[in-house]
Amino acid sequence: MFKMDCHQPAGSFKIRGIGHVVAQHVAAGADHFICSSGGNAGLALAYCTAALKARATIFVPETTKPSVHQLLASYGATVHVAGKVWDEADKAARDHCAAEGAVYVSPFNDPVLWQGHSTLVDELAFQIERPDAVVLSVGGGGLLCGVLQGMHKHGWSDVPVIAAETKGAESFAAAVAAGRPVALGGITSKATSLGALKVSDEAFRWTTRHPIHSAVVTDQDAFTSCLTFANELRVLVEPACGAALAAVQHGNFPLDKCNNIVVIACGGNAVSAGALCEWATHHSA
Repeated sequence: MFKMDCHQPAGSFKIRGIGHVVAQHVAAGADHFICSSGGNAGLALAYCTAALKARATIFVPETTKPSVHQLLASYGATVHVAGKVWDEADKAARDHCAAEGAVYVSPFNDPVLWQGHSTLVDELAFQIERPDAVVLSVGGGGLLCGVLQGMHKHGWSDVPVIAAETKGAESFAAAVAAGRPVALGGITSKATSLGALKVSDEAFRWTTRHPIHSAVVTDQDAFTSCLTFANELRVLVEPACGAALAAVQHGNFPLDKCNNIVVIACGGNAVSAGALCEWATHHSA
């Protein structure tokens, strides 16, 4: 089954954790929030601050599409472009946050954020029987940490998780191979929403507490899986989400004995039907 967080307000699962963080700080009197984002975290923050009548400033890397800039602005957010990759945008966001006295909102590395993301599993536990496996995409590791927290809360501590990434953005796979979080030399994948050079420490620590299988797919497989998803379900998701879809379709781990698989369709905004067709055609050439 698919957990369709692509239908969340602002287009992705990110609103779960970021909404939880923002609501707590607004209740304490905060009115200005700053985050770094490849797009989806920023859109979640912009949506939440607009709803709660607060301000949002978003730092994005140069790879962020103009359509995402427009969406951020439509929610009233201030947008700054900083650096070639997310990590450089994040440094600029933190520096600006210190100067402004605003609240920094991490896109993936905050226990309060993980608590918000864990509500996804609260819903699953109500909706379905215990699954045989859970498949999700990994960027910095926020979704992974939240889902695992929720799984342990509901007694699913031995249900394997497939952590999917695209080649060229596989920071979790690199950490597993090295035995510790390590920084990639750069991001070469077109799934830029997965583009954290280094996975969070907490995401890696979960490998000692839970059965997690790393799956790295190609951009082409992610694009193709997004097209299949669009054709069969009439729903658009971006390549970052396509990594999880492709892990099921093209993965090299055994799922043949799994009858009840949950695939988290995490969403994404940097996508259109034309863009998906163009990506898939270009990479199949």
